[in-house]
Amino acid sequence: MKKFLIIANWKLNGNYNFINKNINIIKKINNSLNYCQLSIAPPYVYLNYINNLLKNTSIFLTAQNVDIHLKGSFTGEISINMLKDIGVKYVIIGHSERRIYHNEDIDLISKKFILIKKYGLIPILCIGETEQQKKNKLTEKICINQINSILKISNVNIFNKSIIAYEPLWAIGTGKIADLNEVKKVILFIRKYISSLNKDIVENIYFQYGGSVNYFNIDNFFKKKYINGFLIGKVSLTIKNFILLIEKIEKNLQLLNRS
Repeated sequence: MKKFLIIANWKLNGNYNFINKNINIIKKINNSLNYCQLSIAPPYVYLNYINNLLKNTSIFLTAQNVDIHLKGSFTGEISINMLKDIGVKYVIIGHSERRIYHNEDIDLISKKFILIKKYGLIPILCIGETEQQKKNKLTEKICINQINSILKISNVNIFNKSIIAYEPLWAIGTGKIADLNEVKKVILFIRKYISSLNKDIVENIYFQYGGSVNYFNIDNFFKKKYINGFLIGKVSLTIKNFILLIEKIEKNLQLLNRS
């Protein structure tokens, strides 16, 4: 059975005080989990520090980005080998904030995806539409274009043991949450598309959702058995709320497994 993957994306937040205050609380809740798998995505400068704190736990480390170069004169960048060297397992790519604020296009994101797979880490490919694209009923087209950009330079086997996170851009950090039926429709559409290329591969893909997930709307997701995890942003920065969210997810999963 796949464990439900919860990734805390801290984005450009946190410091030593924040980490030291909260990491033991996260480790404690992790010891009580049977159905959830936790991972933390801190800013780059704290990756190695947190990796040392997470030793002898089952909590994984996630990087928020990676460069396409392995070494050289690329000031400010971090390579895939550096991430491997400090114990990173997952790498987020294609996040809307990278696409918008750093002008990362689908070609660059595709190269990063291929690189991450080549070096044995697991990519978390974020895909999703803008509010205008949603209004124009282009959601499915936009998501498939982002998938196809990878298929142009590789084949569908590249998606084996990877993660696809559906994150509608208009729902990230806004408090707005996509209609659950729409989320289900989009993810099932992506599953069906990949399955049409290779039905075996799709069973080895984790499908996550991200976009203003919180304690009050979380129950609705478990009425639909189609996702394997959440990419959590803002809520993960308030430890009390994050722990409550994890506990509620674990409870929902426990009920699902009893039914």
